[in-house]
Amino acid sequence: MQLKGIIIAIIPILAWPLRVLSQQQPHYTQYVLNTYIINPAVAGIENYWDIKASHRHQWAGVNGSPVTTYLTVQGPLSKTDYPQASATGFNPEGGNPRGKAYWESYTAPPSHAGAGVTILNDKTGPLSRFSIAGTYAHHIGIAPGTSLSAGISVGAQRITLDATALEFQNPSDPAIAGSTVLGRWRPDVSVGLYLYSAQYFAGLSAQNIVPSGIGFDNGNVKGDSVYRGKLVPHLFGTAGYRLWLNEDMTLLPSVMIKYITALPVSVDMNAKLQYRDRIWIGASYRHKDGIAAMLGINVNAAFNVGYAYDYTTSGLNIASHGSHEIVIGFMIGNRFADLCPRNLW
Repeated sequence: MQLKGIIIAIIPILAWPLRVLSQQQPHYTQYVLNTYIINPAVAGIENYWDIKASHRHQWAGVNGSPVTTYLTVQGPLSKTDYPQASATGFNPEGGNPRGKAYWESYTAPPSHAGAGVTILNDKTGPLSRFSIAGTYAHHIGIAPGTSLSAGISVGAQRITLDATALEFQNPSDPAIAGSTVLGRWRPDVSVGLYLYSAQYFAGLSAQNIVPSGIGFDNGNVKGDSVYRGKLVPHLFGTAGYRLWLNEDMTLLPSVMIKYITALPVSVDMNAKLQYRDRIWIGASYRHKDGIAAMLGINVNAAFNVGYAYDYTTSGLNIASHGSHEIVIGFMIGNRFADLCPRNLW
């Protein structure tokens, strides 16, 4: 499927009215380290296969607080040489191999396809969601230094209710009588668009675009039931810009806007300060919710790690000990030895 056809199919979906009662997708503080987790158009953006594993414990100290673990694998379906084929990751003595001069001569990668897989488990109290999905994306150069990609992710998700963890007013209720763990399989489909260059990126994506009713009453309860709900779409917008402070230091301010009907718009404002391609620190502010500090290191051309700590500023901070998130990355087939991504930063 070519990019034009994917875009034509995606745009009406991204504009689709959304109905929602609550947020159903996990939150990621370090989304900038793995934008693929929220936007399938990122699959195959680099010239190597990128593996990311993450574990997040949100609102530690709160009973039943969200715990999210995921594994993503994504990369190009065919490799091509960079227009400027220089090994920049060996950190030679002297000037920064990826300083201003490198980015001034940046050109968009050739048109290519990408693929990926996401495996995710998210648990909040008695509710759990396990999903697995495969992704296809296509990237094209629309200007000498700018690329546009479109992607779609299709899979299945299982929503599970642990009835043993609930306290029922009427334990003999036929909706749950004799039940322990109740599970339902539903489709899991996401779409996205991603615009990127040496200086900026902007993305638009929608997760869970196939609204699905879900109930745990097995049809035993007529009418509305507290054991029924609906999976609804979540819309994400992201953007960032690279600022040069000097030859060795760059600052990447970025923003993520999350929209779900019937809930306030969620806005994350972030900043990532990076020394060469080796080490970085960052901060994040989530409107009316919390602040976060981040730290990461690119150990070598095959391994990197990032950690984030969130401090809750809402009423939950009375019981919460904060949120902890770690992201570990492996770069497979990174023959140009780049310490950090060239097209995604």
